[in-house]
Amino acid sequence: MRKVRAAVLEAPGQIVITDYPYPKEREGLIIKMELAGICGTDKHTFIGHTKQYPGSDPESETPFPIIQGHENVGIIEEICSGEKEYPDYNGNLMKVGDRITMCPDVVCGKCWYCKNTFGYPWCDNVLGYGNAFSSANAPHLLGGFAEYMYLRPDVFVYKVPDSLAPEIAVLAELFNVTLGIDTAKELYSLANLGFGSSPNVLVTGAGPLGLLSIIRLRIMGADTIIATDRSSFRLQAARHFGADYVLNIDETQVAQRVEVTRERTHGLGVDLVVDCANEPTAFAEGLDHIRRAGTLIELGNFVDTGSTEINVSQHVCTKNIRIVGVANHPYTEYSKVLRMFTRFQDHYDFKGLISHRYSLEQTEAAMKKSMQPDSLKVVIAPN
Repeated sequence: MRKVRAAVLEAPGQIVITDYPYPKEREGLIIKMELAGICGTDKHTFIGHTKQYPGSDPESETPFPIIQGHENVGIIEEICSGEKEYPDYNGNLMKVGDRITMCPDVVCGKCWYCKNTFGYPWCDNVLGYGNAFSSANAPHLLGGFAEYMYLRPDVFVYKVPDSLAPEIAVLAELFNVTLGIDTAKELYSLANLGFGSSPNVLVTGAGPLGLLSIIRLRIMGADTIIATDRSSFRLQAARHFGADYVLNIDETQVAQRVEVTRERTHGLGVDLVVDCANEPTAFAEGLDHIRRAGTLIELGNFVDTGSTEINVSQHVCTKNIRIVGVANHPYTEYSKVLRMFTRFQDHYDFKGLISHRYSLEQTEAAMKKSMQPDSLKVVIAPN
């Protein structure tokens, strides 16, 4: 019987290389994995934060054992139905040998949110690859940290342009999250609410999501971009990817950082804060940096990282600010993101976002490295 190796998270902190049978399904796709990125959610699960979508109707507990990995790119190994072609989300016909990426969130299509909202997977019954499927149950391979991955027929898949390397395509899911910044742009009005053209921006957290946010803001025409982090390594990367100024939060006080943002914005404060820091205190501090009638978009707390204290009158009402929470990413936009990668890959060093690459057998070491301050995007190369 043909076997497939996978890195299995049996419990928090316990990764074991395990063999599973090659899937024998009649629908969907078998993907030979090229790269799988380690996401912040993967790190949280590894250290024991095991609730997905906490505080919401689809809240669930991680069903150990699992195969993690939801930032995936790979090659079609098999079309399970036996057909020669398979349509992607946008109707592009794919065949064996084509490179694809995927939306990890599987939606039911029947709940109120599926019927009344469009574009974002706010499904009451959402199931996420790499998070919601136990590898104890056949067909087992529903995460990217494996030599092969099975994609159910209800998974949204996207054909990757031939000119796009897997080292860039693996960033598609993460870059899709930054499209939440466009939501903040939609709040703009003639009263100068939200942010308009050439905004001044503070990006808190210079990990992979923060860096891709900086790139997206540059593409959108941002004026001044200031980035904060506690890692000098990541702040150097922020400059490389387009930040004008960087501030190390371990070397400065909040009041000092606010003074800097005021100085760089003619005393006003920034038009927009993009919080990617994964720390509740960064959200509270971000409110101090915003000008009146500005916007804060929250991208950095996808799991329960705790609470923080704000002064609602001072921070929200008096400033008349907009706060935009982003809980997921739009499955409608993957193909646009892939085209953006193709168009801008000669202008931005997308491949440079990958700081470390590990084999499947090194998955535990890769996970630990991804939590170190001298890492950016860490990927697993299963084959």
